[in-house]
Amino acid sequence: MTTYMALPISPTALKELRHLDDAGQPLRPYTAREDGVPIACVGSPLRCCLRAIEPGERVALVSYAPLRRWARETGAEPGAYDEAGPVFIHADECAGARGAQGYPFARPGALRAIRRYNADGHIVGGRFFEVPDDAETGFDRAFEEAFAEPEVALVHVRALEYGCFQFEVRRP
Repeated sequence: MTTYMALPISPTALKELRHLDDAGQPLRPYTAREDGVPIACVGSPLRCCLRAIEPGERVALVSYAPLRRWARETGAEPGAYDEAGPVFIHADECAGARGAQGYPFARPGALRAIRRYNADGHIVGGRFFEVPDDAETGFDRAFEEAFAEPEVALVHVRALEYGCFQFEVRRP
């Protein structure tokens, strides 16, 4: 069992993103296809329910600013650290990450950046992380290291290759 909880995009944020994303663009849903038309996405991570896209699902690629949304909840002012990036979500409401076990998108060998943020929403560190064969233990150690620093309020896990947001972990 994982020590820390990987958080999907909140239902409130998803409702907003399904109307207008964080770049002000309307939702452009499509059906995920094996042939990659219109976008090769089958197997890509869904940030609404923390699992991979399956063929035939109605999905959308949206711009998401996780730190901005966290700052709204907490009153933080991330300033220049606020950033938005592309994430896949279900185009329609889904069941969320119910019953998910372990850390999502934890394929051994996958390269991740683990970014640490303080209560003001400023980056206070980070590290390169290659998902080990025992992903759960590896992530647990990385989060223990991050939260050992008292100023760390939350951690974002991002794909190293494109910088895409994967999931968030908050201080327990």
